[in-house]
Order: sequence, then structure tokens, then C-alpha cells
Amino acid sequence: MRSPAEIAFRLKQELANLYFWKFPPALTIQPGIPRLPDPSRTIATLQSTPFAAEIVRLADEICRHRFPIFDEVLETGEEIRWRRDYAHGIETGLSYFRRIPYLDFQRAGDHKYIWELNRHQHLVVLAQAFRFTGNSSYLREAESQVTNWLAGNPFLQGINWTSALEVAFRAISWIWLDHLAGEQLAPAFRRALAEGLYRHGYFLEHNLSVYFSPNTHLLGEAVALDALGRLYPEFPRSARWRARGAEVIEQQMRAQVRADGAHFEQSSYYHVYALDFFLWHALLAEPTPEFQNKLFRMAEYLDALLGTAGSIPLIGDDDGGRLFHPYGNRPAFGRASLATCGVYFRKPEWVGSADDLAEQAAWWIGASAFECAPAWRTATASRLFPESGTAIMAAGDIQIVIKAGGFGPASGGHSHSDALSFVCRRGSRDILCDAGTFTYLADPAWRDRFRGSAAHSTILIDQLDQARPAGPFRWEGRPDVRILEWTTSADEDRLVAECRFATFLHRRRFVFRKPALLFVVDEIEGPPGDHLIEQFWHAGSPEDFAGLISSHPHETVESWRSQCFGSRYSAAARRVINRGPLPIRLAAALSFDALPEALLFDSRALQIRFRGSPSVTLKC
Repeated sequence: MRSPAEIAFRLKQELANLYFWKFPPALTIQPGIPRLPDPSRTIATLQSTPFAAEIVRLADEICRHRFPIFDEVLETGEEIRWRRDYAHGIETGLSYFRRIPYLDFQRAGDHKYIWELNRHQHLVVLAQAFRFTGNSSYLREAESQVTNWLAGNPFLQGINWTSALEVAFRAISWIWLDHLAGEQLAPAFRRALAEGLYRHGYFLEHNLSVYFSPNTHLLGEAVALDALGRLYPEFPRSARWRARGAEVIEQQMRAQVRADGAHFEQSSYYHVYALDFFLWHALLAEPTPEFQNKLFRMAEYLDALLGTAGSIPLIGDDDGGRLFHPYGNRPAFGRASLATCGVYFRKPEWVGSADDLAEQAAWWIGASAFECAPAWRTATASRLFPESGTAIMAAGDIQIVIKAGGFGPASGGHSHSDALSFVCRRGSRDILCDAGTFTYLADPAWRDRFRGSAAHSTILIDQLDQARPAGPFRWEGRPDVRILEWTTSADEDRLVAECRFATFLHRRRFVFRKPALLFVVDEIEGPPGDHLIEQFWHAGSPEDFAGLISSHPHETVESWRSQCFGSRYSAAARRVINRGPLPIRLAAALSFDALPEALLFDSRALQIRFRGSPSVTLKC
């Protein structure tokens, strides 16, 4: 049921949209170039680097209308049809944007593929390539594409106006194009670009996702609205946009970021998204001390997630996008965000290398970012983030990331049924991994498969997920997940947590005997009768099962992994099966060094024997 306040808010939105659909706002002045850090020194510093060479290579591909989208290259041909899902061959028309069924795959295709192209982040690459080479053909291509887009996507018509967040992304891309090359753009084109930006601001002002998606959608929209107000003070409504945007951003920092620094969506990928939004705003504005403190804790959380590998462990949804420069090594996207935080907060240990600064900090902060000498740490410490329920167990180059928290708020739309699951790696090598996301809308069965419990290293009871999927972005009957115990020392880390769902209780105990032995004990309780208990293990490769041993028989099963939205490949998985009455206890041990020979388990102790080495016993 919608509240009177929401009904009034939405009614006001729709009346404004209908008015501006009939009478689009016009801009009668020409604003100045947006005041962002001067890129000249950044260009000079990066001129002969691999980063610059890669930018020029990408720009050449883009001029041939070959666009890097997610993990593939989208070829449009000479004419770019901006409302077409090229991956599935479906295109929508130019109806009033509220009449476009963008969530209906059969009628509109996969909007993610359409929107990713229409974010226009590739225009920033064209502008950067122009600055690196002086070749004006890159700018002429950018002008041609935007002119074509404006003609094919009239204000408030078509699928590219159906999401305010996508409008925000596009506006930010146009701002960067104007910043990097505005003085060299054709005057008539720049007038059209400025009016387009002005209309994007109008749209954002009247379509903030206050009730629709009060998460990264609302945050990104507010960041773009605030930026338009700050960077184009000549716009008639700039003061209003800056005030409203900043107000919402401050509110969302309080609402979306937990006390431990984790983003409330319970998704590592969305944490990076949110951090980048908040960070760019902090660089443009003068946020409050409360805002700064939470931003610092967000960076600490990201630092713990990345570990010595410097890559993001996939927890929850991964939508394949990025606020700035969505190209290159996707698992390492978080490094550029953390490096920017390292410069901003003067924490050189967060700066992995000069390459990490080149992608983002050098443009957001300027060439002075390179004065922050990298000091990437060689080891991370074990740590619990209690509000999000994320536990990090670490020793040397071994990192274990445990998801001991519940689903995200409201519908839990970007959460997975992954409570008490975990991933682990040694250095950059994945030992146990998360399956990923793969799709949102294209195939509901695959959507549910990738976010279901069986796709994670946890327990499945009677083939029930920990909550019931109710559409692509909603869960019903979400579980109660609690941490019961956490201790850490130089020799051992312990975590005990439980997940209650349906009529069952799953309690899982982790004991990490440092430096290289992990014990996992599962206890399952529930109603009388026989129950099917399945324990899943998802390995980075079949060879990684060599160090894993279970107390019950297992079998190899078909599994899939997605390391980038839109792509999937077959992967290694092991399933332990037990059918019978509850309660039941299952156990497993994972050795990162010596190969296990046998696992002996009784009500009092768990013992693992190694070939040619002493056995190790864990009291239960």
C-alpha cells in the first residue's frame, strides 16, 4: 500500500513529466566549461604509458562502432540504433517513456545492454584519446554520436528515459566530454550539448527515485543532479539542483551505509558503485565530518574485501557497470576506487600502483594524485564487520571472506540466497568462489539459479532457498541470520553464525587454524521426518578440490560461473548429500598446503589426517 506522501510525490512527478513532454525546457544561455581538475598535467604524465595506448586503442574501436559492453564487443554497424538491444535483436519505439515496458524482456529486450551503451561512457574515452593524440577525428565522432542520439531520443520519449539512474550516468559522461574537450567542440554542437544537459537536470529534479529505488539509483541520480548544479552555475535552476542533490546524498550516506562501512545492498559490487558515487561528490563538494567518517569506513571495508589479491570477491549481484572507466580488468575495478580513496585520505597503503591511479584518481583529483607514492600492503588482518555480517579471515596471502549477514533491506533485490557461504583464495588464485550473477531479466530461470543457495558454498535443505524469489529483484520470507561468536588471534580465527529460514535452523562454525587449515562444521535442525540436506562447494578449478575433504560422501555436479554480467561458463562443483532425520552434523576441512588423507568426525572432535604429516584435531 502506498502512503499519502508517496501518492502525492508520484502525482507531482507525473504532472511535471507530462508538462515537460509537451513543453520541453529550453536553454537560452551558453554555460562555461565545467570546473574540474585541469587534465593537462595528467595527460602529460600518462602520455607514453600503457594506459594511454589502451585508451587510443579503445577509441579506435569505438570509432568503428565496436563498443566494449560487459565482457563482449557490441558491433552496431554504421548506424547506431540507440534503443536496440543488439544482443537479442529487440528494439522499442518512441512512446512517452512511462509507456515503455522496459522490464518485459519479450517486448523490450534486455534493458541492461541498451542502457550500458546509452550511458555514453565511451565518449569520455574519445575525449581522452583526443587529448592524448590531438587527433580531432575522435571529437568529430563524439559530436556525431551525441547529435544522432539527441535526434533519436527526444526528451521523455523512449526507453533511454525510463530510468533516472541511466539519465544520471549519461549526464555525467556528457559533463566529462565537455570538461575534457569543450573548448574544441563545434560551437553549435556545444550549445546542443548544454541544452541536453539542462534537460537531463530537469528530468533528474522531477524523477528522483525516492520511492521507486531508494538505493544506488537514488544516490547516483542525486550525485548527477548536484554535479550539474555545481559545475554549470549559469543554469537557471543550478542552485536548486545543488541544494536538492547535496541534501539527498547526505541523507543516503546515513541510510545506505552501515556503521561498519558496508553498503546495505549486501553486494560487494554495489559497494564499489556506492563508494564511487559518494567519493566523487566529496571531491566536488564540502561534505560534513559525519559524511567523511563514513566514507573512510567504506574505504576500509573495500580494502578488507580486496585483500592482497586486489580483486573483488563477488558477493551478491554484479551488474557489470562502473561509474567511471568501465573497461579493463573487471575483478580489479575496486583497486582504482581504493587508490582514489588513498589519495583523498592520504593513505598510501591503499594505492596499489601508479596504474591504479591512472584509471580514476588522476582525472578526479588531477596529476597531484601521482605524488601519493604507492605502498600496497603485503598482508591483511582478520576482521569482522558486524552490521553487514562480513567476516574476513586472513593469514599471509590466504583470505577467507564469509557472508554471515542477511539480505539487503526492503525487497533485498540485489542480495543472493548465500547466508553462511564463503569464498577463499590464495594470492590471486580462487580456491572456493561465488557463482556470480549472469543475468537480471533475459532468463528468469538462470536469474534464480545464479542467486540461489545451490550456487554458493553453503547448505540447501529440501531444495529450498533461504528465501523465496518473487521476481528478478525481490525476495519473500527472508531468513534471520545472526553471528553468535567471533574471535581472532595470531594462531586461530573462529566464527559461529546461524541462519533460520522456513522451519529450519542452519548453524555453521568456521575455525581457521593459521596459516593454512580451515574447518567448517554444519549443524542442521528442523521438523520431524526425513529431509534432503545438500552441502555445496564451488571451486575455482577442479584442482582446487585436492585440499578439500568432507565427512560425508560427495559427488561432482554441473555448475556455472559468471565473472561478468552477461557471460557464463561451466565450472567445478562438489555436492555432499544426506537424506534422513534431523538434527544432523556435517563437517569439512580445507587445507591450503598439505594434502588431506582422511577426515574423522564424531560428536566430540573432528580430526584430519595428512599424508606423511601429523594429524590435526578440532574439538567440537
